[in-house]
Amino acid sequence: MGTKVLTMLQPLWQGFPPVDPLAVSGSASYSLPPRYESVRGARQFTRETLDRWELEEIFDGVALVVSELVTNALRHTTSADAAGPHTDDREPEVPLARLHLMRWSSRLVCAVRDSSDASPEAAVADSCAESGRGLHLVDSFSDGWGWHPLAGAPHGKIVWAQFRLP
Repeated sequence: MGTKVLTMLQPLWQGFPPVDPLAVSGSASYSLPPRYESVRGARQFTRETLDRWELEEIFDGVALVVSELVTNALRHTTSADAAGPHTDDREPEVPLARLHLMRWSSRLVCAVRDSSDASPEAAVADSCAESGRGLHLVDSFSDGWGWHPLAGAPHGKIVWAQFRLP
């Protein structure tokens, strides 16, 4: 794992039990262009990564959490490129969000970085609402979640969820 990624994710260790960030046994990341189709791509990336790490049995819960975190990041990240209709002569979309998967011997961390300064807040549960339950699902399916401002950057944050491994 590169020094830049370790520096960027340094605040993430604050909410965890002691762990050596250099003892990561696997890491992978995926750029998230500002399109809702990126959620499907993030789930596919998660499936392929967990298969490679022989963690297929935890895919369903992890995929649900990844979907929620990525959806929130895309919803709250702004971009001039994401606004308006796309034409063939426009420049390619610039990823404003990124999914990171990190594996230690006893845990998996899913972290989504985005350029928004807005803090994630779980909405009041409303069973009739079409949205607003995402962070409640993240809390239910993961072993813990949190967020931190992006270290070393004027804007942005990282929202993470951790899973204990079988």
